Amino acid sequence: MSFDIITKNLEAANEPNEVLQNKKKNLTKYKNTYFIYCPKRHIENILTTANNLPFNCIFNDFQLNNFDGKTILFYGMEDLCASQKDFLLHAASQGARVEQLTAFLDKQLGYTEVSLLSTQYFINEEAIGMLWCKKSQFIKSFMDKLIALLLLTFTFPVMLLAALAIRLESKGPTFYRQLRVGQYNREYNVYKFRSMRIDAEKNGPQWAKSNDVRITRVGRFIRATRIDELPQLFNVLNGDMSMVGPRPEREVFIKDLEQHIPYYRFRHAIKPGITGHAQVCYQYGSSIDDAIWKHKYDVHYIKHQSLWFDIKIMLKTIPTVLFGMGR
Repeated sequence: MSFDIITKNLEAANEPNEVLQNKKKNLTKYKNTYFIYCPKRHIENILTTANNLPFNCIFNDFQLNNFDGKTILFYGMEDLCASQKDFLLHAASQGARVEQLTAFLDKQLGYTEVSLLSTQYFINEEAIGMLWCKKSQFIKSFMDKLIALLLLTFTFPVMLLAALAIRLESKGPTFYRQLRVGQYNREYNVYKFRSMRIDAEKNGPQWAKSNDVRITRVGRFIRATRIDELPQLFNVLNGDMSMVGPRPEREVFIKDLEQHIPYYRFRHAIKPGITGHAQVCYQYGSSIDDAIWKHKYDVHYIKHQSLWFDIKIMLKTIPTVLFGMGR
């Protein structure tokens, strides 16, 4: 579906009335039209972010007086003047659906547009309070360890076969451990089955790539089926990891990524996971752009995490394991 954006601030518009009316008539060919209210300086950023969204946007139409069935979105509320805030309050009292723009996009897209976030988003959003809810933390930790124990019981024969195959194919250890950054930026040793040659990083740390020549034949299979991740169940049992969460990353890469991705270290507000929202929703990738997209899904998960959300992600992981989809 094409995307038509009308950008206008009626407080400063110089266009004749009939031109504006014709523009409004053109909106009828699209199913959804949303009215966005924000400071002028944010419009360009919103347009860039929303460029591929399949709906119409009208900016700062403060002459709107029919609010029936309208969806009104606001952004940068702290920078709106008193009369503009009063307009939004009046719209809500007249039956309009009034929402914060980033929260609305969260629900529509299933990920968070990090380019539209501010520090206020993280410290004022009520849902972020789940991070410090002792009851929720206890339930998540209990379920993590219970599921890890069950999986270790059922996958133990698979782990033995994987260990044997690795030993037969190439010299070197069956397992490898590596420092990763966990919750609250604390480093821990992650455990995996070795899937690469023992000299894989002789030239320094590198991101793993699709069709990476450093990966062994056995390694390619156990990575595609995520068998290589099974030793991380021990990380879950000792409390370093969760079953579901952001993918654990190395500090050397994080220092680079946080230069390009806003609020990248916020992912460490929770424990990293064996699987996660980003892993099941986004394809394998090893670029800055890929990391940005994965971060959008990770932030969305952190804000909306729940037991039911975890269950859905783990169920989505099953096709990945069975059919080698994604990573």
